[in-house]
Amino acid sequence: MQKGQTMNNGMTSPIPNATAPHPLRIGDTAPDFHARTSQGEVRLSDFRGRWLLFFSHPADFTPVCTSEFLALAREYSRFEAMDCALLGLSVDSLYSHLAWLEAIRTRFGVEIPFPVVEDPSMAVGHAYGMLAADAHDSATVRATYFIDPTGLVRAIIWYPMSVGRSVDELLRLLAALQRSDNGEVMTPEGWRPGDDVLTPVPLTQDGVRDAQGCWFYPATPDQSPPK
Repeated sequence: MQKGQTMNNGMTSPIPNATAPHPLRIGDTAPDFHARTSQGEVRLSDFRGRWLLFFSHPADFTPVCTSEFLALAREYSRFEAMDCALLGLSVDSLYSHLAWLEAIRTRFGVEIPFPVVEDPSMAVGHAYGMLAADAHDSATVRATYFIDPTGLVRAIIWYPMSVGRSVDELLRLLAALQRSDNGEVMTPEGWRPGDDVLTPVPLTQDGVRDAQGCWFYPATPDQSPPK
């Protein structure tokens, strides 16, 4: 059996990209896998048809990771309203995940509503570039992937172990990705629903001369109603 296929208790994770020669990039098809989670077995392709925020955390029972899970749980309804599922992962075992999530519920009164993947073989982590090629433990970056309804990777963010992610920024990025897909517009720095959007720039001299306002910064009121 090839490296990256053996999972805990005889389960398999068929990841053809597990030994890919290049890291996962924006525009790539997200590698499919089958794994156990805190909510039962899942396959990544099960999420096709909606957006997915797939993210790794260095380890269970750690301060920064706990803060992130609390924030994601509290904003879960906002992701759901934007038709975006959440899926966590670490190389910790399923039993560790279950104990940690129960400790969060008991200590903070917060239920974690999304599944968390176990990856003790590090097969999924290597396929997604969440771990260094020679990693042998859970000391890894906080990798975050936005995967669109067709299964393509649309955004990648890495954070170091010592810095927690901003859930507000993840929601903002999701909204910007969805808005740019919903019409031929781009979103400027710090864009939020309701802000001006950017239209394509002219590609000819005549177009530049005929353009209204600043031709290379074509900001215009957004005609699409905020969700």
